[in-house]
Amino acid sequence: MSTPTTPAAPGSTALDPAIAARLKRTDDGLLPAVAQQYDTGEVLMLGWMDDEALHRTLTTGRCTYWSRSRREYWVKGDTSGHVQQVKSVALDCDGDTLLVRVDQTGAACHTGDRTCFDADVLPLS
Repeated sequence: MSTPTTPAAPGSTALDPAIAARLKRTDDGLLPAVAQQYDTGEVLMLGWMDDEALHRTLTTGRCTYWSRSRREYWVKGDTSGHVQQVKSVALDCDGDTLLVRVDQTGAACHTGDRTCFDADVLPLS
């Protein structure tokens, strides 16, 4: 499978056209995708998906993201073993954010932490 150098244009993938029509993407064709542990509700990480990444996520049952820094697709856990097995995918009411409920194996954060949101809690005033 070849790796594109830029996100696929909307409608250029096998993503169901009825789903694609509901998506409100950023100017570069992406949607934020919040990964949440399905049984505890723990928020694990935020990744980015375009139409192709969403299609792959829906059809393989594994989270596929678009890396904005590397400009390529990546499947969570392919190199680390920290797999995200998809339980459900929901689109928010505005059509501009995805909630991916997963069963996370190991750390979700690239730093090795369980979640990307537990190391730097900001103080409330």
